[in-house]
Amino acid sequence: MLYKKRTHTCGDLRASHVGQSVTLTGWVDTRRDLGGVIFIDLRDRYGKTQVVFNPKHSEAIHTLAKELRTEFVISVSGYVEKRPDGTDNSKLLTGAIDVLADDLTILNKAETTPFPIDDKIETNEDLRLKYRYLDLRREPMQKNLLLRHTMYQITRRYFDEHSFVEIETPVLMKSTPEGARDFLVPSRINPGKFYALPQSPQTYKQILMVAGYDRYFQIVKCFRDEDLRADRQLEFTQIDVEMSFVDESDIQTIVEGLMQRFMKEIKGIDVAVPFPRLTYKDAMEGYGSDKPDLRFDLKCADFSTLVKESGFKVFTENVKKGGVVAGFAVPGGAAYTRNQMDNLVDFTKSLGVGGLAYIKLTEKGIESAIEKFLGNDVCMKICEAAGAKVGDNVLIVADNWQKTYTTLGTLRLEIAKRMNLIDDNKWNLHWVVDFPMFDYSEEEKRHVAMHHPFTAPNPEDAHLLDGDATKARARAYDLVMNGNEIAGGSIRIHDSSLQSKVFGLLGIGPEEAKMKFGFMLDAFRYGAPPHGGIAFGFDRIAMLFAGAKSIRDVIAFPKTSSGVSLMDDNPSTVDTKQLDELHIKLK
Repeated sequence: MLYKKRTHTCGDLRASHVGQSVTLTGWVDTRRDLGGVIFIDLRDRYGKTQVVFNPKHSEAIHTLAKELRTEFVISVSGYVEKRPDGTDNSKLLTGAIDVLADDLTILNKAETTPFPIDDKIETNEDLRLKYRYLDLRREPMQKNLLLRHTMYQITRRYFDEHSFVEIETPVLMKSTPEGARDFLVPSRINPGKFYALPQSPQTYKQILMVAGYDRYFQIVKCFRDEDLRADRQLEFTQIDVEMSFVDESDIQTIVEGLMQRFMKEIKGIDVAVPFPRLTYKDAMEGYGSDKPDLRFDLKCADFSTLVKESGFKVFTENVKKGGVVAGFAVPGGAAYTRNQMDNLVDFTKSLGVGGLAYIKLTEKGIESAIEKFLGNDVCMKICEAAGAKVGDNVLIVADNWQKTYTTLGTLRLEIAKRMNLIDDNKWNLHWVVDFPMFDYSEEEKRHVAMHHPFTAPNPEDAHLLDGDATKARARAYDLVMNGNEIAGGSIRIHDSSLQSKVFGLLGIGPEEAKMKFGFMLDAFRYGAPPHGGIAFGFDRIAMLFAGAKSIRDVIAFPKTSSGVSLMDDNPSTVDTKQLDELHIKLK
């Protein structure tokens, strides 16, 4: 079909174009017939322009325009004219003009869409994902994808300015234990053997440091076969970074520079550097999280010393077992009703602890069910330690260290949401450092890496690897924005003997290490430089900048929470012949 190609987009035209002959192409957004004159808003990804079909100007074109319906694809030509006084649309950049049509080609008709192509729609997400190509026509989704595009460009410009080399690493790689399940790809030409899709390019970027490429970055797709949630997908995008001959501060400085650039160019906000640092211990004991949201207060306090000799067995016995009694003050919480407190107690119990104690500090004094066990003096000291004022309510949890603080962290966020303490227009960036090198898994009866097996120990704690390794700190660091971990990295182990020792602590014996990581250990034998790096959660950052609630809203074609792509019905069954070629037989 022959048609006139566009001279302008639907977001271009202004009052300065009045009198010009133009051609626009796009989708019919809305159609109105007012007293015989037909008006449409024509839409493309650049904006909307009002087009007028007047029978007095062209009877034939007006007659053809009667066929137009929403989402028809058209090409229309005409003259730009100023809108009559009082009819400007200030909501549109093109709102001062319209186009008087003298030619129209209907390029494609459209059936009625299953939901309106509108900014705000009350539509089930599954329906949006099934018809994703329609959902992506909506302006909010287009803005989100254009935001991603801007982030790509900023990233590449920034790292190029700082002498980084962009290098692609393989998508088909060796299966290595990195924390999550691998996606496996069977090899047709090597029967019984499998590739893995990369959980990250970790081993490859370390090899690149051995190869002498001292500043590497890549915007890379990664894959992890794990349960999904609002900020997690089976396939996701990272900004991957590695540097040689550096320490933590060098990497953090580079990261802070990129975040400054993002904040300035995307949000128009100047952020000061360096970002504040919190140790893992201070983050957990202060805010109950290793990625605390610092846009609001509600800081935790430890009451263990105050209650360890009290007459309240729940507290004293917990402290004797090495547990912690801690909590925080809720401003104005003394006004909570019995029903509100019962609701908070039930919420806290749902997190896996025995219960929630509380002390209200009122004008009349202490109001608490545990005062008879602790006494007024201890209750007042608890309120003082929590920074409570008259009218506040101190919430208290008692359990082991990890459970107490993670519970308080979840409770802290819940209280903040209920009290509207979180300012969505506020941005907070900070580092969390000095993570433990290992956790100890009671279930597996072995150490597990807090980050990954290639993270170097703090030199001050290296001797602990021969003793209580759980006390060793790692040279790891996470960047947190508004309570979300948006980047994580570490200084790596570059010495093969130290790497072998860490593998041993993780239950990876010499044979398994050689089989899974032999290529990297071999590379270290030929002059591996000190190196470290970081990886940004690209989708998560885009989600925060877009003000979206889920990373699905900033990914063009995401999976549902059950890992399904509804639009193209995948994953799907495959032909038996394909399985035979891969030497696979289904049970």
